Amino acid sequence: MKRATAILISGRGSNMQALVRACQDLDFPAKVELVASNKADAAGLEWARQQGLATLTLTRTQGESRADYDARLDRALQDRGIELVCLAGYLRLLSADFTERWQGRLINIHPSLLPSFPGLDAQAQAHRAGVRVTGCTVHFVDSGLDSGPIIDQRALHLEAGESLESLSSRLLTLEHALYPDCLKQVAAQEVQLIDGRAIWR
Repeated sequence: MKRATAILISGRGSNMQALVRACQDLDFPAKVELVASNKADAAGLEWARQQGLATLTLTRTQGESRADYDARLDRALQDRGIELVCLAGYLRLLSADFTERWQGRLINIHPSLLPSFPGLDAQAQAHRAGVRVTGCTVHFVDSGLDSGPIIDQRALHLEAGESLESLSSRLLTLEHALYPDCLKQVAAQEVQLIDGRAIWR
């Protein structure tokens, strides 16, 4: 039985596309039932529609608190029977109430080897720091900034004199391989959040 999955995006959603393609495999234990965005003009929404996927735009209303917005998002997910949520370039901080409600069923990908370089522009942070090794991380989401329990990571070595553009491109290729692998393991319950840690069966 495939687990109903929603993907939240704010932009073009390249990781969303990688997840959707992986879920099309008959043996994959998750099925994308919804692609949702906080931005009506997110390019990834049109791509999702072209694949025949259900889409949803939830924009924040004037004066609406983060908690109230996230409560609307939660209701939309619950109404559609969603079991797992993947963040794929979703540029909104989620409230503690939301992350608590979806604890162990909410995952994210980040373009660094966490806990190094959390937050925005992680690739640029790593490039400026001159690190020789960086990578990407998939983690369970908690109320902190890119601080949730790590599910898995992939690393790459920076080449001498490598540009930020080259690094970002190579990292994206890694992300597109790692994220579907981690969703597969979470959907199959081969990795679970137990006592604040990602535990592999």
